[in-house]
Amino acid sequence: MPSTDIPTFAASQLVLLDAELRAELSETSALASQSSPTALARAGVAILNLQISSQRTGLGGKTVVELELNPAVGGGDIPEHGIRVGDIVGVQEQVGGSAKKREKAEVKAKGAEGVVLKVTSAVVAVALDREEVEVPGGKLWLIKLANDVTYKRMTQTMTRLQNFKEAEYTPFIRVLFGLSSPSPVPQNLSDPEHGLDNVAWIDSSLNDSQKDAIRFALLSKEMALIHGPPGTGKTHTLIELILQMLKQNLRLLVCGPSNIAVDNIVERLAPHKVSIVRLGHPARLLPSVLNHSLDLLTRTSDAGALVQDVRKEMDKKQASIRKTRNGRERRTIYGELKELRKEYRERERGCVDNLVRGSKVILATLHGAGGFHLKNQEFDVVIIDEASQALEAQCWVPLLAAKKVVLAGDHLQLPPTIKSLNSKAKPPKEAKAAKDENVVKNMTLETTLFDRLLALHGPSIKRMLTTQYRMHEKIMAFSSKELYEGKLVAADGVKARLLKDLPYEVKDTEDSREPVVFWDTQGGDFPEKTEDEEVGKKAGKGMSLGESKSNELEAALVKLHVRNLVDAGVRPEDIAVVTPYNAQLAVLSQLLKEAFPGIELGSVDGFQGREKEAVIVSLVRSNPEHEVGFLGEKRRLNVAMTRPKRHLCVIGDSETAGRGSAFLKRWMAFLEETADLRYPNASDLQDLT
Repeated sequence: MPSTDIPTFAASQLVLLDAELRAELSETSALASQSSPTALARAGVAILNLQISSQRTGLGGKTVVELELNPAVGGGDIPEHGIRVGDIVGVQEQVGGSAKKREKAEVKAKGAEGVVLKVTSAVVAVALDREEVEVPGGKLWLIKLANDVTYKRMTQTMTRLQNFKEAEYTPFIRVLFGLSSPSPVPQNLSDPEHGLDNVAWIDSSLNDSQKDAIRFALLSKEMALIHGPPGTGKTHTLIELILQMLKQNLRLLVCGPSNIAVDNIVERLAPHKVSIVRLGHPARLLPSVLNHSLDLLTRTSDAGALVQDVRKEMDKKQASIRKTRNGRERRTIYGELKELRKEYRERERGCVDNLVRGSKVILATLHGAGGFHLKNQEFDVVIIDEASQALEAQCWVPLLAAKKVVLAGDHLQLPPTIKSLNSKAKPPKEAKAAKDENVVKNMTLETTLFDRLLALHGPSIKRMLTTQYRMHEKIMAFSSKELYEGKLVAADGVKARLLKDLPYEVKDTEDSREPVVFWDTQGGDFPEKTEDEEVGKKAGKGMSLGESKSNELEAALVKLHVRNLVDAGVRPEDIAVVTPYNAQLAVLSQLLKEAFPGIELGSVDGFQGREKEAVIVSLVRSNPEHEVGFLGEKRRLNVAMTRPKRHLCVIGDSETAGRGSAFLKRWMAFLEETADLRYPNASDLQDLT
């Protein structure tokens, strides 16, 4: 692959990011403008009938409000909803359904926006964006908004890159765009000349491919890619790499595309007693990592005590504003609050700066690494976990000032989800003009930095982990042969394990002794159907499913198989059912949720990175035209078939799937040859639908 012109690359990314944000905003605004608050609540993007239960000052002097259900509607638990920690929301006064458009607009303007910090069954806490904000009283509602914060940060980063003068291109940046070749890495990584022949490994359980990847990452000058197929201990390897780099007295910034990816590393690093600081909203973090969060550290350090005094004073002022009705008094208190905020920010900034400078390892999400806390901070190495799940523009947020990067991920699993690929949102005229003259042809946001570097410099820049610790060897076999050059090996402890060997009592049945089962529904008796949004409403979700597909008889077959596993003694919480289609998920939810409490249902895309003892995959597609749509994407299929530890059950029509793509055809042939093959009778399943 030829080198890339940096300004052209950045311009192309800006056009694509603009289209992506536009797609997200149009989806959100269409939903909000065309639906009533009740419909939005049913769709899971709003919560009605709330009131403020408390108000306090959070990190950065932000006002944090806690919202609970209004006693007028019975109080108690907040109804089921889809609002999560980290979501951007609007807090507004709730108007009646008969309110006029102008009235609604006025109420919206008086409302406040913020980030969700905490979600429990009884309370939702929101950190408001503006400091001096008067939250409306009375009955309130909360609505999820499009999150443009991440896009702004990516856009700022790409604009900076676009405006770099050639003299500003560091050797690192030049290599990452193919303007220079990477510094060669020695052939023999264990040669005594490099000092890694006798590494004192902290984790004695590391296998040879993990040790090789760590040595390679230590000796690489500009970049190293660690390719971790499913179950190969990628994060395990990164922890050892971090500890070895700390022994070399290097300062590290460790990032990931999501809070969960970063918290996973914090949890595993914490027992090693290294000096770490986790950046990010405390309530977005797992409870187990809060001791390392900047928020908690600022409160428990000596300098933090002074900050807390000011915070308490601010909280008192906030409370007195709510009690005061006199306009002049309120203005006076607002003036005092303004001065306190200024003092608070100065003290907090000093406290934060000391903590960050004193830490050898900083951990943050990719876009979180662009916050003011890390301004002018220098790191020897940036490590990005789950790099195949991150947009390239996101990776550049911490990389613009980097000297070296280690990317860990698996480019043969699903890339980040890109809404604009299927969006009907039209790009603006300027973007169209830019598109014509100054962009990289065929570039898409689905191409990650991991993908691009591999295409640019070839396999010499990566090392693959080859021992997997998750799957029975028969479950692993097809994926290994087709995607991982046949190099994956199942570890001794997992290669023959079955459901009947679970650490609790499971009967030896035709299901519990089989690692791979294939229910082949060929013959046309299990037809798919195209769903409209009614299915979502039937499932109680109220979600729009568009042109999604479902297959009710196939869902009944899933239920039969789950019943057989549970009757054998397998616990429902050890079973997952995954499918590529939301409409099928809605049908499965109706059939299985009440019957098997604890069972996990999910989309294939949402289950990436997860594992279960038994996984049932519902392929859904069965039609005379043999059309498979996005089921034919081999990275999606790779995710589906590599989630189980002991038992994989595939349910689908081999006639339809087998003609969908060359990869699917080979998978069907593999299942027919290797799996316990079964042919269901549709008439036996009518009672289960």
